[in-house]
Amino acid sequence: MQALLFYLSYPFLYLIASLPFGALYKVSDFFYHILRLTGYRKEVVNQNLRNSFPEKTGAEIEVLAESYYRYLCDLILETLKTLTMTEKEARERCNFHSAGWLDKLYQEKRSFIIVMGHYGNWEWAGPSFTLNTRHQLVVIYRPLSNPYFDKMMVRMRTKFGTRITPVNLTLRNMVANRGMLTATTFIADQSAPQDKTYWTTFLNQDTAVFTGPEKLAIKFNYPIVYINVKRERRGYYEVYLELMVANPKETAENEISETFMRRLEREIVLDPTTWLWSHRRWKYSRKPQSATANTAS
Repeated sequence: MQALLFYLSYPFLYLIASLPFGALYKVSDFFYHILRLTGYRKEVVNQNLRNSFPEKTGAEIEVLAESYYRYLCDLILETLKTLTMTEKEARERCNFHSAGWLDKLYQEKRSFIIVMGHYGNWEWAGPSFTLNTRHQLVVIYRPLSNPYFDKMMVRMRTKFGTRITPVNLTLRNMVANRGMLTATTFIADQSAPQDKTYWTTFLNQDTAVFTGPEKLAIKFNYPIVYINVKRERRGYYEVYLELMVANPKETAENEISETFMRRLEREIVLDPTTWLWSHRRWKYSRKPQSATANTAS
């Protein structure tokens, strides 16, 4: 059944991916109306926005929700466009801002860890990094349940030279890659299970934070780099790298995780539209016994 679903869907998906960008965004506009009619995760989006911005009126929340749904349709089709995107298009659509310290890390033969959120077009940020730097990008990902669609996504994500690693093999592959200059990337704002978290306040809500990137950074003493993907206009992004933590072994417990969440929060508040509001980010509650144990400083 999974194979049948894929082979029936793939010609249609490839056809859409083959459209020029102008036509692609007309399809996105059409999908936006379909998405709104279906009420896709309407309550999740509205609740997340209301809880994150309690100072905003109902009308303001509705405007944000509408802007988000329009962007979500663009994001889905832009991701699909990766199937047929050329290197020239990848460079033009994501303007990569390099930094002197990045070359310095390469000269010092230091690998590093990237943390970023589901903000802007994170899928296009991968090719942008790979095409503009000398470090080998390795993206940590969760395989899709349908192996056929998963294989398609792997092909899309690796077409320009990026490597990907299933999340359960992260440590093993990082050890195996120690002889290579790598940039191991975590999209680190997803929901985290209660037994492996640091709790903080993020967007006015109790939030469980996945601490894997921090622990690995300390273990290998790899610097932490934050990537910010800003949408300048429809279909065009600016990719900025920030050296967030140079020496992880010198940090206090949870300092890296807290710094990342504060940095991401600042960007979301500046432009909420391009964050993934339809994700059930706050599906876990802090256990009473840990209410005072892991609190943001």
